[in-house]
Amino acid sequence: MHDLIGPQAEALVASLLAQPETARFESKRVSGKMVGKALETICAFSNTLGGTLALGLEDPGKAAGQERLYGMEENSEAVDELRRKTLTHLLPAVEGLRWVRVACRLRDGREGHVLLVIVPQSPKVHSILDDGTWTRLDASNREMSAAEITELSYRRGVISAESEPVAVPFDLLDTDTWRHFASSRGFISGDIADRLFRIGLAKRIGGELQPVRAAVLLFADEPGGLLAAHQTRADIRVFHYRGNRIEPGAIPNLLKPPKTIAGPIPLQISRASAYVLDELAAGLTLADSGFRTVHRYPERVIKEAITNAVIHRDYRLNRDIQIRIFDNRIEVESPGLFPGNITPANVEKAGSFARNPLVARNLREFPEPPNVDAGEGVRMMFAEMRSANLFPPFFKENRDATQPSVLVILLNEERPPVWEQVSDWMDRNGPLANSDLCQIAGVDTLKASKMLKRWVEQGVLLRDDSAGKRHTVYRKPVPDSAVETASSLSLALDNGQDK
Repeated sequence: MHDLIGPQAEALVASLLAQPETARFESKRVSGKMVGKALETICAFSNTLGGTLALGLEDPGKAAGQERLYGMEENSEAVDELRRKTLTHLLPAVEGLRWVRVACRLRDGREGHVLLVIVPQSPKVHSILDDGTWTRLDASNREMSAAEITELSYRRGVISAESEPVAVPFDLLDTDTWRHFASSRGFISGDIADRLFRIGLAKRIGGELQPVRAAVLLFADEPGGLLAAHQTRADIRVFHYRGNRIEPGAIPNLLKPPKTIAGPIPLQISRASAYVLDELAAGLTLADSGFRTVHRYPERVIKEAITNAVIHRDYRLNRDIQIRIFDNRIEVESPGLFPGNITPANVEKAGSFARNPLVARNLREFPEPPNVDAGEGVRMMFAEMRSANLFPPFFKENRDATQPSVLVILLNEERPPVWEQVSDWMDRNGPLANSDLCQIAGVDTLKASKMLKRWVEQGVLLRDDSAGKRHTVYRKPVPDSAVETASSLSLALDNGQDK
């Protein structure tokens, strides 16, 4: 357990008192009945986006200000019981829970503590012993249905559609791609069904072997067509637009008809990468400004973005990968959300989490694999864009869409030198105001306003006027309404003392 004392504790308590209950924050008094509800909240946070549970702090609807500070000392035995049950009653146990004891002055004037339970978003799906599986809503918890648990398991990558058997004849997988793969693996002879079974790409169903979806994706000449009967698409669609946006109307602003790229995954990745690079090399277009557009993206970054989209997409979803080329950016949209505990905020540092391990593992065994499966691809994208003096890749989850997706945006615009300072400042301090930018960049208010407006137009910042126009702040585009709270808590932990 960590202890936090002094001015930082005072500032954090003030922040907690001002924080309403949200999808990522909840407060509770400590009582004997608290334990079950607290376990539900911890379970719900881990199954959703993570969050912070403040114990010893009354519900904001029942008291205000200092009157909310009852402290964890109100029932220390209940706190001990909760800590024990997080180890014995959460199935599986939630890894990475952090307990922070924050010193404060209680409502009756005595010295006490608020206990913060910081819950990470988990790569697994958690239940409570004899009490179901819970998810987090805007400011409360709800027990999940069996269908919702299955859906979450797919989204987290706990289970994957790639391992499901499909009724596709094996002779449709006995292609040049299969023979190329088999030769590299040393499979000189033998029945294809038996070979696939031995490497986990076929299953026995009712006494007969059937290939799994990953085998169809890897080896079939037209996997999208074969999987259409299973309500799955598996192709890539490339759209090249004139200008910087999609213009609605009877005649779309496409430079040419959309290109559909099919084929087994190894060829699909190489064909899509080659097509996009050819478009960028030959497709210098006259932009709205009258200047010719020159695309400056590093080749490795484009190939990695396409490879990741193909390898890590959710193959349950009946939607193709979409690549959209504009004058000022490239967008790669892949069906399905991030697997595991990866988020847009931590994707650069989180490393690799394979939603489709069968695809990833077997793809690397081809003679010229598009992936090395070392978990360094996204970090390379950030480093290459930085070396090219471009903005870093921007990752976004479309959670509210009919079919959720991950969007990767590569901006074809030079990163101003001040951006690195601004980005680092926001990572450490949270939202940015005009006055903050003036100090960071050494510019006046008008210049700062123009810079902020430009960054909003580029999509690298979001404008927040919720506190009134005089208090406008700017945030990084991550789907986390409690960025400031999380930032404050991380800072508190870094300066706390282990106990």
